[in-house]
Amino acid sequence: MRRRHQLSTQILASVVGILLASTVVGFVLVRLNQGAELEREYEQRALAVATTFAAMPSIRRAMADPTPSARRQIQSVANQVVSDRVASFVVVIDRHGVRYSHPNRRLIGQRITEPVVALDGGNHLRIDPSAPGGAGPSANARVPLRAPGSNAIIGEVSAGIVESKVSSQLLQELPLLLLYFACALAIGVVASLTLARRLKRSTFGLELDEIAALVQEREGMLHGIREGVITFDRDGRVTLINDEARRLIPLDADPVGQPIEELVPSGRLSDLLTGRLAGSDSIVVTDEHILVVNRMPVSRDGRDLGAVVTLRDRTELEGLLRELDSVDALTDALRAQQHEFSNRMHTVAGLIELGDNDAAARYALDVSGETAGLAQAIRERVESPELAALLLAKTTVAAERDVGLELTDDSRLARTPMDTNVMLSIVGNLIDNAIDAAASGGRPARVTVRLTGCEQRVTLQVSDTGPGVPSELTERIFTDGFTTKPPDGRSHRGIGLALVHRLVNRAQGTITVDCTSGTTFTVVLPTETRSGIGVGA
Repeated sequence: MRRRHQLSTQILASVVGILLASTVVGFVLVRLNQGAELEREYEQRALAVATTFAAMPSIRRAMADPTPSARRQIQSVANQVVSDRVASFVVVIDRHGVRYSHPNRRLIGQRITEPVVALDGGNHLRIDPSAPGGAGPSANARVPLRAPGSNAIIGEVSAGIVESKVSSQLLQELPLLLLYFACALAIGVVASLTLARRLKRSTFGLELDEIAALVQEREGMLHGIREGVITFDRDGRVTLINDEARRLIPLDADPVGQPIEELVPSGRLSDLLTGRLAGSDSIVVTDEHILVVNRMPVSRDGRDLGAVVTLRDRTELEGLLRELDSVDALTDALRAQQHEFSNRMHTVAGLIELGDNDAAARYALDVSGETAGLAQAIRERVESPELAALLLAKTTVAAERDVGLELTDDSRLARTPMDTNVMLSIVGNLIDNAIDAAASGGRPARVTVRLTGCEQRVTLQVSDTGPGVPSELTERIFTDGFTTKPPDGRSHRGIGLALVHRLVNRAQGTITVDCTSGTTFTVVLPTETRSGIGVGA
């Protein structure tokens, strides 16, 4: 089985390896730089020796005297300089290239094979690969030698210091360099140990393979679940968002690393995501979805690490619950109608049993005319068959709850190019709320609907005789999740008016509420509206 190394061990080994490699490279570079500096320094020393030697009056006079004794004097002074260890060698050459002094006595008086470079009057510095006498590479300086009493150049003085002296001085400085690099390496090891321990604490004691496994599991889980997940750091910046969250909250740009305030428009959803608005299972109605939002702070060992937000899509579920409520209401209404129909049929049968056939016929005609008259009255005022059917069904539902629903006599609504689903959603939700409010108020309970329209706009008014909405709450009744009704344990409250408000805004209309006598909602919609989505209609 392959042995796993701890994260601290791997970090320490990696950092020490890097430090060792850097130290070796740095030492080589410093060694080369120090060598170059010492070579330049010894070139300057050689230049000083050559310049001093060429400026000696005795040397200048001896060069002007062609006698053998003068040559011996030059060689004697050169030997003295070498014996004093001022320079490794001193070579004096006349302007014709003839040597007057040399470490090898046999070469004195012989001509050099290369040009006399100092005849140009300048100083020449270089590193010779081979010093005179075969002593190895040397730092060499060549200066012009001038005649006594004039500036005429009569020869050249070449002084040099062999590389062995350069190397010996470099070796003397080497222990100090090694000490510096050893200290740097020790500091690096201590720093790497400290860094390893800090990283260990930051990763909560997890090793590298465990961190990699967690990342893989996180990616698979977050992008596979059917629930939106968004994580934030301590500064409120998005650190992760999965595919479902992107679907529920359409975002144009990549949100990772950005504050949520710059991505989501201000409103209830933004307040819940940022934590300005607290609460669990909070309802948010967007243009496309009904969302349940939860925000949970994340901390460890008392440290604030950020927050995790989950988003659940309840659009379909809320729609089904609303349809189920409608079916339940219609079922109750049909049951009541069936009961009423049975009573009427019993009455007709009794009249026939008593032999009063004329009374039975009149009673049957009156009952059928009453029902047909209501449908006909609604169709005369509302041309849209879908909207007329909705009003007729809501009348039956209201009657079952002992609430009278009336369409005002001045209601007139012709067909418009408006989206039918938007109109049905707005009218249905407002009437449902009005029936609930009227049923909880005094008797007689009544809901009044007024529908008027022209070429430019449609006006809808829904009034009820319920207890009304307190004035301090009128600004909150359109907020997602806000309701004054007790929970029923099955569906979320506070969606209907929020949905109506959003649909009206999307249609570029207005909605107002008047609570002076009962409650009256007034909706004004332009006939040329954008298509909306009647969620939960």
